Amino acid sequence: MEQLVFVYGTLKKGYINHRLLVSSELLGRGRTVKEYAMYSMGVPIVVKDEQVSPIIGELYKVDETTLVYLDSLEGQPDWYRREEVDVLLDTDGDRQRIEKAWLYFSRDKRGTLVPSGEYLKE
Repeated sequence: MEQLVFVYGTLKKGYINHRLLVSSELLGRGRTVKEYAMYSMGVPIVVKDEQVSPIIGELYKVDETTLVYLDSLEGQPDWYRREEVDVLLDTDGDRQRIEKAWLYFSRDKRGTLVPSGEYLKE
């Protein structure tokens, strides 16, 4: 069964861990409907219990095998925990589309705050 995963860091296109998503379908760029806090410590982390800004990233349709690989990379459930969030997908025109997708939240808050909610290569 395919699942939707919203990625905001090193899994995005052009970043080091994107290779895990090469067989997955990119549905587009988007942002979380709710606000969260993003911190960077060389790699980004998102904290659920702080509201700073929407998180900006990419939405992918992945198969079960890929989801297992992503869980392993993210240390789910010990380091990151995967939770479902609403994502506003960027579309052409005035239409807005909201999808439910998995997002990996950090259990710890550390690093430098990224107030924009968008992780860019350092």
